[in-house]
Amino acid sequence: MTAHYSLRCLQTGTEFDDADLPLSNPRATRPAFLRAMYRQKLFAPDTFDRGLYRFLDWLPIRRTLEGSSAPVTYQSSALAAHLGLERLFITFSGYWPERDVRMLTGTFKECEAFSVCARIPADYRRTLVVASAGNTARAFIRVCSCNDIPLLVVVPEANLGAIWSLGPVGPTVRVIAAGGDSDYSDAIALASTIASLPGFVTEGGAQNVARRDGMGTTVLSAVDAIGEIPDHYFQAVGSGTGAIAAWEANLRLADTGAYGDRKMRLHVSQNAPFTPIHDAWTRRSPQILPIDESVARRQIGKIRAKVLANRNPPYGVMGGLYDALVDTGGTTGVVTNRAADSAARLFARLEGVDVEPAASVAVAHLIAAVRAGQVGPDQIVMLNVTGGGFARILAAEDVRQVRPDATITRAQFDPSTVEYIVKGLF
Repeated sequence: MTAHYSLRCLQTGTEFDDADLPLSNPRATRPAFLRAMYRQKLFAPDTFDRGLYRFLDWLPIRRTLEGSSAPVTYQSSALAAHLGLERLFITFSGYWPERDVRMLTGTFKECEAFSVCARIPADYRRTLVVASAGNTARAFIRVCSCNDIPLLVVVPEANLGAIWSLGPVGPTVRVIAAGGDSDYSDAIALASTIASLPGFVTEGGAQNVARRDGMGTTVLSAVDAIGEIPDHYFQAVGSGTGAIAAWEANLRLADTGAYGDRKMRLHVSQNAPFTPIHDAWTRRSPQILPIDESVARRQIGKIRAKVLANRNPPYGVMGGLYDALVDTGGTTGVVTNRAADSAARLFARLEGVDVEPAASVAVAHLIAAVRAGQVGPDQIVMLNVTGGGFARILAAEDVRQVRPDATITRAQFDPSTVEYIVKGLF
């Protein structure tokens, strides 16, 4: 595939070719995102069923991979009527064959995995290192197993129950558990240490344009189905990368001139009591306040949506979530476990499919926003359901629990010990 994009630093404006991973710009004097600049300026998704790659003109990829599915957007009837909304559109990522969406890990993290991995050249020799609280791990394990891509995933030991696979894990994939009471932030720290070793490379997280633009296909799906840019966008967030991606996709669509200059109002929610992004935005501050580590771990232990537990989100970085909320007049919300559970039951009853805990947080936030009058009955609302259909996937015969190849406790996080353990896996 010939190069159809370049990269631009948001701080310096410097534009350059995408030569290698990881995505970082050493010329930037403070943290700033890079953004992909595409030769194709118009939004022209492929009319054929190519999975996620029907949006390939706006994905920073070098090739296409087998097995992807694109998010599907449809207009809600039952939930919309329940909420009194005339134009509620649900963008669903997960497993729902009747809606023609078949993400076999049940999560929109497949959008980023199929984009990130397609950005890696076929002859790339280093092993990709990914940290995950659960959903991202399943997605990358599937994509890399099916396409023979070397991968090492780091997951908190407490979250291993969420790491399963349809069929066997490929021989190019290894899984390490961050042991004991380690959380997602500990997994990120351990993954960073591993990525610094010879032969490994960090996936890059929110800094990776392929991750963000892969997630941004949710908005591309919505605009393709609706024919307009929505007025409101709802999603639960841990790092906020999905909401950043939605904002960037919105800006790219507005630049085409075909959809006006509307900016979706971002409504992002967190699962109480762990709400660092909400707390910072309530103060209208670009900085997340430091929180005592023991307090954070207790709070994370109480939330149902473990995938939202990021202690160091890309909130204040230039082009990050704070900028996105400012630019769109966005809001944040707090959702209790009880409210999220109630919303999940309501969604399953009215729409006919189960949703994962983070998605139920977004549904609950939408319900609260409608009750608070933040959303007009005739406005276009996009609800990003980031995962669902788990009940049917887990009922399949070939679901296998993924076991870690090694466990590294926080006491073993020093580079020499980590290197010794990792070398033993390869």
